[in-house]
Amino acid sequence: MNFDPLFQNYPSNRYLVTANNGMVATGSNLASAAGLEILKRGGNAVDAAVATAAALTVVEPTANGIGGDTFAIVWLNNEMYGLNASGYSPKSIDVEEIKSKAIDGKMPKYGWTPVTVPGAPKAWASLIERFGKLSLKEVLEPAIYYAEHGYPISPMLGKMFQNGTKKFTENLKGQSEFDEWFKTFTKSDGGAYGFGDIIKLPNHAKTLRLIGETNADALYQGEIAKQIDRQSKRDGGYIRYEDLASYDVSWVKPIGVNYRGYDVWEIPPNGQGIVALMALNILSNGSFKTREDVDTYHKQFEAMKMAFADGMNYVTDPEHMTIDYHDLIKQEYGKTRFTEIGDEALTPKVSNPPKSGTVYLCTADKDGNMVSYIQSNYMGFGSGIVIEGYGVAMQNRGADFSLDEKHYNYLKPHKKTYHTIIPGFLTKDGKAIGPFGVMGGYMQPQGHVQVVTNMIDFHMNPQMALDAPRWQWVKDKKFMVEPEFNKAIVEQLIAKGHEIEIATSRVSFGRGQIIIKLDNGVLVGACESRTDSNIACF
Repeated sequence: MNFDPLFQNYPSNRYLVTANNGMVATGSNLASAAGLEILKRGGNAVDAAVATAAALTVVEPTANGIGGDTFAIVWLNNEMYGLNASGYSPKSIDVEEIKSKAIDGKMPKYGWTPVTVPGAPKAWASLIERFGKLSLKEVLEPAIYYAEHGYPISPMLGKMFQNGTKKFTENLKGQSEFDEWFKTFTKSDGGAYGFGDIIKLPNHAKTLRLIGETNADALYQGEIAKQIDRQSKRDGGYIRYEDLASYDVSWVKPIGVNYRGYDVWEIPPNGQGIVALMALNILSNGSFKTREDVDTYHKQFEAMKMAFADGMNYVTDPEHMTIDYHDLIKQEYGKTRFTEIGDEALTPKVSNPPKSGTVYLCTADKDGNMVSYIQSNYMGFGSGIVIEGYGVAMQNRGADFSLDEKHYNYLKPHKKTYHTIIPGFLTKDGKAIGPFGVMGGYMQPQGHVQVVTNMIDFHMNPQMALDAPRWQWVKDKKFMVEPEFNKAIVEQLIAKGHEIEIATSRVSFGRGQIIIKLDNGVLVGACESRTDSNIACF
């Protein structure tokens, strides 16, 4: 049978999914199935989240990996916990040397230079140790099975494989430090995997097994850490065994704002969740009767730009911030910023947001525990560095550091950079409503704002809130809108000074998942229509 797996000529109506024993929502049917398997084995929402996250490193390596970072919000036994598992820059990194090699004064995107310490495996171990009911070894079994036995490429994943292979072949092919990437993620003839192809990742399976057997120590203090050290030294990288051995996750207190009676929670800086909170804090000072109104969009656009202007100026490793980030989400500050919104579009003084790859998932169990979880290698496959014999694709998160000494996010040794990945969570009157997230680089806080306002202001059900046409700030006064966006409103926004581009594809507008708990305990799930999303439940 001959068909295009990505061609959809007719509107596709998705309806809410319900369950009362457990639910896993993510961008992969196989990853969701992994989480469900763990729930049925007696695991809780945390066990399921880790199982799903590990599976995603196998079945969606185009956006995340073992060598990436993680953030999570955990709701367990009616208490909320925050986890920041982002990594530091290497202690030995030579800033002046990098400046001398920089192109246009910016950090390189590929190779060893932008590699920071991976936080994901340590996050898995820490979450299971603190909150899990099963062992890490048990929880990783579904992911190991996929890596060892192989899995078929889904439609959108195939597109991402083809895009990544094309980009890396054009820019990195023939450079020895990237050879392992091509051995791992392309076919034997160097071609790209596509829809329906079966891919096996035996080295990935080996590493996951080692992580499970050693509670992640193999990657931070054992044989994998030693290989990372050797390979980095050989190829002129900066990361060393000592960077890995000294790493640990940070347990943090989530920060939030009240938006029309609901509390919206994010992880504090170095993540950009505060950008979403700042925008909502500004918008809480206005009232919006309907979504399809030029005034609604105009105020959302302006609030989003203001939030980014502050976020991209101030947010970095909190130990290097000279202001108290809590001041940015105070009600008084939101009121002040709201009064600055006029009838015409303003130009914020910020840089162009880059694109990146990320996976988001959320889980819930029958006892009311819930997890909002996000994991990323940053730009697609990350740095292009894969650890020989172990299949670990290293992230390129360090590419976000600034080389401008006056910038808050200036590169320094042993420093965390501004981080794009953000999990979200909703509560009301101290009770959990549920986790939500929209992955996709600098689209993420914009997606969070749109999903939250869709549900709270415009009373959309979670699936509608995800499906509704999205907008995305690009730079200055420029916004992109999805093809289905109201054309009459586009014309009205242009009249207010906004520069509007109608996109030809929905790919860059984020991918989200939501789980909501009803008053009677029933779980309600929604998943993303823009990708290979799936909900598994029972």
